[in-house]
Order: sequence, then C-alpha cells, then structure tokens
Amino acid sequence: MGLFEAAGSRVMESPAGTAGLARAPQRGEKDGHRSAERRLVRLAWAVDAVGTLVPVGVLGSVTRQPQPWLTAVLACLAWLAVGTTKNRYTRDELSGGDTALPVLRDWLTMLGVLAVICVGARIETDLEVCVLALLPCLGLSVARRKLVHRYLLAMRRRAQALRRVLVVGEAGAVDVVLAELAHRTDHEYVVVGSCLVGEETTDSVLPVAARIASDGESPEGALDGETVLRCAAELDADLVFVAPGRRLSAPRVRRLAWALHDEGRNLAILPGLIDVSQHRVRLAKAAGLTVMHIDPAARRGLPVLLKQATDRLGALLLLVLLAPVFAAVAAAIRLTTAGPVFYWQVRVGRDLTPFRMWKFRTMVVAADRMRAALESANENDGAMFKIRRDPRVTRVGRLLRRFSLDELPQLFNVLAGHMSLVGPRPPLPEEVERYDGTEVRRLSVKPGLTGLWQISGRSDLSWDETVALDLSYVDNWSYGRDIGVLMRTVRAVVDGRGAY
Repeated sequence: MGLFEAAGSRVMESPAGTAGLARAPQRGEKDGHRSAERRLVRLAWAVDAVGTLVPVGVLGSVTRQPQPWLTAVLACLAWLAVGTTKNRYTRDELSGGDTALPVLRDWLTMLGVLAVICVGARIETDLEVCVLALLPCLGLSVARRKLVHRYLLAMRRRAQALRRVLVVGEAGAVDVVLAELAHRTDHEYVVVGSCLVGEETTDSVLPVAARIASDGESPEGALDGETVLRCAAELDADLVFVAPGRRLSAPRVRRLAWALHDEGRNLAILPGLIDVSQHRVRLAKAAGLTVMHIDPAARRGLPVLLKQATDRLGALLLLVLLAPVFAAVAAAIRLTTAGPVFYWQVRVGRDLTPFRMWKFRTMVVAADRMRAALESANENDGAMFKIRRDPRVTRVGRLLRRFSLDELPQLFNVLAGHMSLVGPRPPLPEEVERYDGTEVRRLSVKPGLTGLWQISGRSDLSWDETVALDLSYVDNWSYGRDIGVLMRTVRAVVDGRGAY
C-alpha cells in the first residue's frame, strides 16, 4: 500500500512540525542562507582544485616526472569536470549525503579521463606516481563532503538553510506528508502552507493557502497552475511538493508542472514511498510512462559474502585485541559483586530462531525474578523493557553499560554466526510475542552487536523510533552502510547517550 492510500485523518503530532512553521526562514534570512550556500559551493571547488593541483605538481616535481605542473593542471581540470558533470557542486548534492562511495566512483572516472588526456597530449608519466599523487584529492573530497553535510545538518537543526515548501494534494495525503516531515529534523524542508485538492478538511495546523477543483476534467483544472503559482508567491515558497492521488491525475500534474516550470518554480513529486534508499531506486521509461523500480535489499551475492567475512574476521580480531579489556572487566565484576562474571539470555534471532546471547553481568544475580515487580516502572512505550535507574543494576554494571562494555561477549555470538556486527538488537521471546506483522520484519536479518539504534540514541528512543530505524536497516541494507555504522559506533560508545 502506498503512503497516501488510506491516509485517513492522520495528525501531525510532532512539535517539530509547528516549530518548523514558526521558524520558517524569512526573505532576508533566505538571502543570507543562499549566500552561505554559494560560499560552500565555492569552497568545494577550491578544496577539490587545491587537493588535486598541489599534490600532483609537487610529487611530480620531486620524482622528476615530465611536465609535472601541466599534468597537475590537467588532473585538476579533469577532477572538476567530473564533479561538475555529476552535479557534485549543486545545492542538492552538497546537502544530500555524506557517503564516500560516490566520491570514489568519481575518482576512478577521473583516472580514466586523465589517462585518455595524457595519451592524447603525449604526456608520459609514471602510473604509480600519478595514482599516489591523486590520493589526497580523494581523501580531501570525502572529508569535505562529510564536513559540509554535518555543517548543514547543524544549520537545519537551528532552522537555518531550509527550503520553504508548498504542498499540493488531497487533504489526507497532505497530512501524511506533514507527519512524515515532522518526524525528523535532518532534512532541508519546512512546509509553509498547503494547496488542497477538493473540499476535505485537513488535520494539520498549517494554513491552507487555497483550494483547487477536485475534478481534473473540469474547466477549473486549467487554472491549477495559476492558483498554485499565486500561493507559492504569497508564501515565498522555494519548492512545490505534489502528492498525486485519485483527484490529482497524471495529466493534471503534467499541466501543473508546465505552469510551474514556465515561471521558474521548482517541482518535486512525492511517489508515496517511505524510507527507500536512493540506491534501491531505478527509473525507466515505458510507453511514455516513467516507471520507478524499487530493488530489494541484497540478501545474496558478493555484498552478503563480504558482510559474513567481515563479521567473522572482525569478531575474531576484536576478541584478540580486546582480551586485556575482557580480563579487566571480569576482574572488576568478580571483585565487587557475588555471582558469575558472564550472563546469558535467550534471545530471538533471524527468522524467529532462538539463541543464547552472552553479556558481562551488570545486574544482581536474581534480576530476572525481580522483573515482574518492576513492569509498572517500565519507561519504554513499546515491547522493550527499559528503566533509566534500574535498581537491579550494580555499581560496576552502570559503568559497563555507560560504555557498552557489557555487550563485548556478544562477539562470541557473532563468531558463532548467531549475530552480526551490525543489525537490529535481538529481542526477548516475550517481547516478540507482542510483535505485530510490521515489527516481526525486524527479525528477517541477523541481529547485531551494534546498529542504527546504537548510534541514534539507544534507550532514549521511543519504541516507534526503534522499529522505524530497524525497518530502515532491513529494507535498505548495504555493505557500505554497515561500515558507516561501525565507524559511528565508536563515537556513540564514547558519548554514552541513552546507555542505561
């Protein structure tokens, strides 16, 4: 079922929605933000140019390559040309992501372009020296991409560098769009108003700037563009979101697009999909139709083999490197509390398969028998049981949980194949008994030692947020995403936010 089907009267409950409206950038602020974005574009150009020109020229001169500075200029131009061709210096690209894979693909493309140029210009240069000299531009571009992305995220959380959006669609669809946008603050869109199709009422607090005819075949349909353009001008909207539906047919959307584009307004179509990564989307043409293919997450092939190898080798390597930490933690538990060092619990893994999950013991020995008496104190709003100041946790246990040291024995579970380094957290059997069909999908992959839950707030997250993160991981898994989660886990462990 699509996002807009059976939308009903879903209400935008998050305060972020109204806060976004109240802090929508005004005209003066927008000019300042656009100026800042232009500076970021110029900075990106400068970093890429200097990161290519200087290393190639200097290393070429030191190694006595023929025409080193000519080669450096050609490499610089090739790198900037590839980036420009791939739209790497546009606003959307600068703010769109922090992954390194697109930069690596561009870099490999640039190597091929430069090789062709050098052959055509008859410039002889050592291949190893050239590749070595071009590594700094790869590293600098990746670092620049990540820093700019984080800078823009910080600006958005301060209600800056936002795009004012007018939403066009039926009332139910508009409510769903607003609710989804209000759940997160890491995007650049702030909805300033809506233009509704038909006479149905909306549940949002945002103003309805105008209404357009519900019958796409009526004479009023020709006035859709004029109405939307007037609303966009009145609200100073940068972008128009269109949520197609039964009353907003494809021909009608096409006429609206003509009107907006003729007046220099930007248009975005919301296809009704939730949480689908870009790498899963493919566009195709068929009989004049635009067909959007949604690829499934990889479940076999080379990426899965790489994940399995990384799990086993990574767990083995970490067990060897962290052996002194294991010894220190075991000694601390043994010297401060009575009872065993390790604690195991039956958890549910992939395809509802139970397994024994190992941890360092952080609670008193009788903790499991005490849980029933503490059910009323549960601070989690879903199937998960969590108490911020759990009386069963020992003094040493609080320290271990603060830095996630209690989770280290799960490396043995990873080594045995019960778990993965990255994945959803493994639930208890009694929690799974309360799962609905959507929540059970969390268990279609191996549970993980770390995951999106770990790096996004851990126990501070609501149950719905936890499920949403796990479903996002299951549906959009990629090997590169796993590596990113592992790298961000170190920062999350040091920060300790939500660990209790």
